[in-house]
Amino acid sequence: MYIELSEHVNEREMRKFTFAFKDEDGNGMTPNSIAWTLTDESGTVIHERDDVEVTPDTSVDVVLNGDDTALQEGEIYLGKRIFILKIKYNSDAGTGLEAYKDIRFVVDNLVDVP
Repeated sequence: MYIELSEHVNEREMRKFTFAFKDEDGNGMTPNSIAWTLTDESGTVIHERDDVEVTPDTSVDVVLNGDDTALQEGEIYLGKRIFILKIKYNSDAGTGLEAYKDIRFVVDNLVDVP
């Protein structure tokens, strides 16, 4: 299951994602590790954003910059991006558990963007 953002991102526009983590009981928790990857729709990693580590906390912000939302070769009018967040955590259900969040969005081409 994934989240599809209805709002498009303009080419080279900054985008911030905020994530808060909860355990099975709905209580705030801090994962053991957090990492994210950004790809196009074919799975090609964008701007070397593969398994980028984030300092674990109960809530984290991930900011995509203009290079992350730039259109790639072959993307003429729009580009599709997949942002994948991966966490590892411990809970009453087990140790070393993994969870993923998959967010998909469209990058719109702006004419004459340097």
